[in-house]
Amino acid sequence: MAVAVPPGRAAGSGWAWRPVARDALLARAFHSCTELRGRFYLVGGLLAGGTREPSSDTVVFDPARGQAVRLGSRGSPPRSHHDAAPVGGRWLCVVGGWDGSRRLATVTALDTERGVWEAWTATPGDCPPAGLSSHTCTRISDRELQVAGREGGIHTQRRYGSIYTLRLDPSARTYCYKQEGCHIASRSGHCAALLQTPGPHPGHQLLLVGGCNLAEPEVAGHWSHGKIKEEPPVAPHLMEQLARLVSSGQGSQKGPHGLRHHSCSVVGPFAVLFGGETLTRARDTICNDLYIYDTRTSPPLWFHFPCADRGMKRVGHRTCLWNDQLYLVGGFGEDGRTASPQVCILDFLI
Repeated sequence: MAVAVPPGRAAGSGWAWRPVARDALLARAFHSCTELRGRFYLVGGLLAGGTREPSSDTVVFDPARGQAVRLGSRGSPPRSHHDAAPVGGRWLCVVGGWDGSRRLATVTALDTERGVWEAWTATPGDCPPAGLSSHTCTRISDRELQVAGREGGIHTQRRYGSIYTLRLDPSARTYCYKQEGCHIASRSGHCAALLQTPGPHPGHQLLLVGGCNLAEPEVAGHWSHGKIKEEPPVAPHLMEQLARLVSSGQGSQKGPHGLRHHSCSVVGPFAVLFGGETLTRARDTICNDLYIYDTRTSPPLWFHFPCADRGMKRVGHRTCLWNDQLYLVGGFGEDGRTASPQVCILDFLI
């Protein structure tokens, strides 16, 4: 059962993670955490470092009450290093991931109205990836996801990655992959951010960050004005606070170098990245830095805000946007083995 957390902050320069809840059910890493109807659905993940067996738990966290419960539905898939997306305001679709023995490209969905897990079926003509883990799934529309990342295991990695469009049909419980013609850098443990491009007729770009040694974000898709119908969550107060924070910093055109298994949430014109594991050094690899990518300028700028509190180092965690607040859930700490049971909110000291 979640318990109230006494006041306290893990502070950086002008920002902090403020603990708001704590529950052993939430202690996991390399899970998915998806907001649907005002609840956070945590699926699977690894409960401790060093294990290869993913959890089959589904935990629902109510951010309004600060309470977590284990969902008792049957068929919850054992998964880690997967991704998930809400569909139709009802289904939580889990895509790919590691099941303890192999990497998958299948789609399994939780019907949140009935509390039942369903294995959806691939349609004829489906061209699935070889197997996905540490990939990203980004909603382009209510029935369409953009899937990006490296396919296969460590012995079958390619020097490039592929982009797939994944079409979902909840009424038929089916899915279909279509491989797009473009290639991207080979990435694993990256993040994806669907951001508006500036100008009088703004379109959208899908940017990939991290998961390899490249510092610059890579454009994995572009849509002209009016093509994307997704309505991003409204967070005016959080946007204002982020704007004030970046105004106190020094922007750069170069982003985080060699970062993977970090979190990323889009807040208006900002992509907010936190934590992760750096590929640029052999020791002390787990990070607690905050990066903000600001698309209001041309060219867009990166802002880096370090944190002095080593207790906030995280890898394999997730952030979720709800009710004008950014929540941090789960992840392994500094030792890379101990999962955090805390839920924190991004707070500002300016």
